[in-house]
Amino acid sequence: MLKELPLIETQLEASFEKYEKKFKALADKKRLQIMNILTEQGSTCVCDLVPIVGMPQSKLSYHLKILLDADIIIKETKGTWSYYEINMKEVNHILSEELCCLFKPANS
Repeated sequence: MLKELPLIETQLEASFEKYEKKFKALADKKRLQIMNILTEQGSTCVCDLVPIVGMPQSKLSYHLKILLDADIIIKETKGTWSYYEINMKEVNHILSEELCCLFKPANS
């Protein structure tokens, strides 16, 4: 006979969903590459990221949206351009010290 699992608290469930979204965002090689570029360059316009990453702006925007929705990057709009940067507070919070070093500027 199978044992019934107790219902998970709603607040705990929401927390699991939040972290699932964050780790799914991190579980992609292109998004990790984007994060590394933003780490090296700081706040960067999407127009400057296109040639560096080597993908069409529509695909790049898709990956940026996933990182943005997971609160891993921050977006600032200046006129018609969007600039992105790493959300260091969030990255430090969710990654181990070893992995954080890949996404921390050398001077911090």
